[in-house]
Amino acid sequence: MSALNGKKVVIVIASKDFRDEEYAKPRALLEKEGAKVTVACSKLAPSKGMLGLTVKPDVLLKDVKSADYDAVVFVGGMGSPEYWNDPVAHKLAQEFAEKRKVTSAICLAPVTLAKAGLLKGRPATVWPDAAKEMKAAGAQLKSQGVVADGHIITGDGPQSAEEFGKAVVAAMRGTA
Repeated sequence: MSALNGKKVVIVIASKDFRDEEYAKPRALLEKEGAKVTVACSKLAPSKGMLGLTVKPDVLLKDVKSADYDAVVFVGGMGSPEYWNDPVAHKLAQEFAEKRKVTSAICLAPVTLAKAGLLKGRPATVWPDAAKEMKAAGAQLKSQGVVADGHIITGDGPQSAEEFGKAVVAAMRGTA
């Protein structure tokens, strides 16, 4: 029996230009461990990644209920800033964090967590182009690939997608 059997994860992708590896690698690791993955987006139309991967979302972001999941993963990429100032995304991230469920984001997506008020005074990482937004929201920026601070996990980009996925799995297992 896999460590995450019965656990559910919602992966949030942009409606276009999400980063393929940041979606695919964590998803593969989570499913290998037995987690059930649901993909959420602002639109139900198929979304195309920056490298050409097409993903059909399962549910609209506005319909996701944090009570139904054990973790949330916000995927980065050039399209991910669509959620930076999105009150629906902020509320969802806040609900996961308040319940001490795994709340994670990679690449440009950690800015969504920062603007939701979740990274103020906390260590985090982000794609370098978004450092200004993170600092403005009070995050303590680290220059490492993945930063796990309790149940909140941030990754800096596609080169860290595998390590980020492993950190999410470890946090869900309670071994982080």
